[in-house]
Amino acid sequence: MSGGSPIRVGLIGYGVAGRVFHAPFLAADPSFELAAVVTSQVDRLAADVPDATAVPDVDALLAHPGLDLVVVASPTPLHVAHATAAVEAGLPTVVDKPFAPDAESGRALIERAEAAGVRFTVFQNRRWDGDFLTLRHLVDEGTLGDVRRFESRFEWWKPTADDSWKSTTSAGEGGGILFDLGAHLIDQALLLFGPARVAHAELRNRRGGQADDDAFVVLEHDSGTTSHLWMSAVAPISGPRFRVLGAHSGFVSWGLDPQEGQLAGGMRPHDRRLGRAIAPARLGTDAHPDEVTLAAGDYADFYRRLAASLRGDAPPPVNPRESLAVLELIDTIHTQNRK
Repeated sequence: MSGGSPIRVGLIGYGVAGRVFHAPFLAADPSFELAAVVTSQVDRLAADVPDATAVPDVDALLAHPGLDLVVVASPTPLHVAHATAAVEAGLPTVVDKPFAPDAESGRALIERAEAAGVRFTVFQNRRWDGDFLTLRHLVDEGTLGDVRRFESRFEWWKPTADDSWKSTTSAGEGGGILFDLGAHLIDQALLLFGPARVAHAELRNRRGGQADDDAFVVLEHDSGTTSHLWMSAVAPISGPRFRVLGAHSGFVSWGLDPQEGQLAGGMRPHDRRLGRAIAPARLGTDAHPDEVTLAAGDYADFYRRLAASLRGDAPPPVNPRESLAVLELIDTIHTQNRK
């Protein structure tokens, strides 16, 4: 693909992932052209992205002329099949997290892309949450001192399971909250503190669906940090999003990064309000607390980095083997909880 022409993209799926997390950024970034989308929601796509062509299936998408990139935003059980088809067509491929339902199939997919010489990456968008960007900066510059304990929560209150694929898909096919939210929280923990082992994990099915909807995971990092990670669909009151205890200072933030809600509500990537949290975080000690304004979240940076990678020698925005390490830990948790 030439440096002056937009990167023509085929998007597989126009549910929440495709419509909220991918299409707005592809349509807003001049480096990309959203050319074709696999969807039955023809009218909605026409209203959102008038220049994109709706196609009925993956075969039709891969036959669409002039594609330079495929983004897989279909349900998790279909990720491997759809990504494999794109890789075998010789097209650079982005897959939404979790990119596979287990480490074995994820590893095989990465190796297939490497053997074919096809660029492959995983959309781990929560690396660009504003609170995480702020925390990563504090950790990297040593403001907190050696981090002893990292607490991270992604909780909501949905006491009744619905009939969506996330509620009706088993863990063996990539369903459950450990896959859905744990793929974010474990990835963030590994990015901050390095390799880890599973020290303890609890998986529960509180609502009677097909997979876990309430989970708690303890990771022991080689660096010495202990991570406590909570994921729940049945939390009537949420705890702090992050609570981080270092040798010199602590950090606490509340509430989820606003980008998902803003995008779902119709806010577009060029809006200056996108990603700006209202509630400040707290840094310091109980005796000497300071308020910290969180950095603005920036999911668009994934695609800026992807464009640079596709047009030159820059690394992909996410190394897929880092996402594979997340799947390996999830596999371990599932194995331990079957005993």
